Amino acid sequence: MYSENKSTKRRFAGSYFVSLMSIMLVLFMLGMYAFIVIYADRMLTYVKENIGFEVVIKSNTKESSIISLKDEISKKDYIKSIEYISKEEATNRLKEDLGEDFLKWLGDVENPLLPSLDIRFIADYANSDSMAMAERWISKKPIVKEVIYQKTLTNTINDNINKIKIVLFVISLILLLIAITLINHTIRLSIYSKRFIVRTMQLVGATKGFVMKPFLKTFMTQGLIAALIALTLITLTIIGINDYLPEFDMDKGNGYIMTIYVSVIFTSLVITSLSTYFSMRKYLNADIDKFYM
Repeated sequence: MYSENKSTKRRFAGSYFVSLMSIMLVLFMLGMYAFIVIYADRMLTYVKENIGFEVVIKSNTKESSIISLKDEISKKDYIKSIEYISKEEATNRLKEDLGEDFLKWLGDVENPLLPSLDIRFIADYANSDSMAMAERWISKKPIVKEVIYQKTLTNTINDNINKIKIVLFVISLILLLIAITLINHTIRLSIYSKRFIVRTMQLVGATKGFVMKPFLKTFMTQGLIAALIALTLITLTIIGINDYLPEFDMDKGNGYIMTIYVSVIFTSLVITSLSTYFSMRKYLNADIDKFYM
């Protein structure tokens, strides 16, 4: 008798552990996917805000005139940043890139590099229409020689970003459906293993609410523990990603992180409680013959 009880306890403990790990892995997958969506969007914004837009200034233009134009452009709502690159600075940068003084090759020829303004747009305005509008306005300035930016690259990036967002949205719906299905299936199997306990409680006169209460408590507690384990693993993963990919700049996303953490816990509790409720209803309202199916 003792050996049989011990074996039953081990079987229940194994069932509980498998159920816990299954829920935890699903929640971990959902949580990591949420981070990917949020930080992928941030990376896409980073890419859009670093599309080059260069304003080349005519030779022999006074620096005061360039600074004046720079200040005028910087006041526009669609400008994220603007940097003045003098002729000397452009020369030094090219020397660093080439690894040697290219002016030696030119001999007596005048340095062909010109001063310029390096402009970056706010992500929402980093599109062909806004850039074309800015190009027309800036090109009319008397000190501007030309405006350079990659129109084809701008259109390609924006088209790909829209496609990526659609794909991410579809994947999120699929993952949520998979998560609900897996957690529900895991709980159903666990309740199935205890169906005769449910029947015994009914035979001694226990109400449906009384029978269901301990199961709800057990699986919601299990869901909470699974969520905490999943969040611990997510946190460790984020720390690792932040060390290897600092451009993600996750330290500045505390608001997003807390939202994801709360969402993972809330999702776990909702799915486990609803799955337990509907699974229990099946056995509470079932005929005795179905307990053996």
